[in-house]
Amino acid sequence: MKIQQNISLKSYNSFHCECIASHFSVITQKTELIAALDWCKLNQLPFLVLGGGSNMLFTKNMDALVLKMEVKGIQKINETSSNVFLNVGAGEHWHHFVTYTVQKSWGGLENLSLIPGTVGAAPIQNIGAYGAEVKNSIISVTAYDTHLAKWITLTNEECAFEYRNSIFKKEKDWIITRVEFNFTDKINTSYAGLENLKTPQEIRDAVIKIRKEKLPDWHVLGTAGSFLKNPIVPIGSINYLDLPKYPYSATHEKIPLAWILDKVCGLKDFRIGNVGTYKNQALVIVNYGGATAKEVDEFEIGRAHV
Repeated sequence: MKIQQNISLKSYNSFHCECIASHFSVITQKTELIAALDWCKLNQLPFLVLGGGSNMLFTKNMDALVLKMEVKGIQKINETSSNVFLNVGAGEHWHHFVTYTVQKSWGGLENLSLIPGTVGAAPIQNIGAYGAEVKNSIISVTAYDTHLAKWITLTNEECAFEYRNSIFKKEKDWIITRVEFNFTDKINTSYAGLENLKTPQEIRDAVIKIRKEKLPDWHVLGTAGSFLKNPIVPIGSINYLDLPKYPYSATHEKIPLAWILDKVCGLKDFRIGNVGTYKNQALVIVNYGGATAKEVDEFEIGRAHV
């Protein structure tokens, strides 16, 4: 395990905001994680686990050990005539992993193509897009309980997955290191525009095209992507002009927040200084260049009062 000092995190977060970590270490295996946590305890420093940095807004320099999760590996653990089971390292790049599964014609994650981040971050907020959620492909999650100092494996049910939520948002002591997935010979074409597609590759190509039209390239414009949640409400509880509604469950429906921000609030392509909402998607907040974390944070607060 190697620990570096005074490392810039600007290239490690998708908002491209400057932040200096007092200590920084790349974690590639379990033993390095344990050694890093022991070092933190010995030196009385907190730690922060960092994946792809696509859901991070660093508002100040970090007096902590930042653990860059780079545990890799895609291991096939079983295969039947209709299912493939994989155990995947938390540090695997999410989109690269999805691309790998699509190339194998394994169905399940193709709707989640081009989402930034890592495999280990995916279960935390139960990432979802275009009719699919990652919970539908997860069998179990392996993590290290830093409070009890032991390894744990949680079943899909024990992960308590909900809409953009899971037990991992509550249990801050757990560090995800591996995720087990189940892939099938079925595909999800429930999203409008995907109905007539036949293969994981066709869905992947369509989803990437949609995302590129709606969302900015975070390598060019700093952003955390579309991270605001759509309201889930009882069926028929909201009736406003031509407000779109989408089925969610037997009792609830989903309201597209992007439509409200755009059509009702007029906040698409809304800008204050170096920060604004994207021209093609009101859910996306963008760093147009040189914005500080303070500017991004104040834009969030200010927008709520526009």
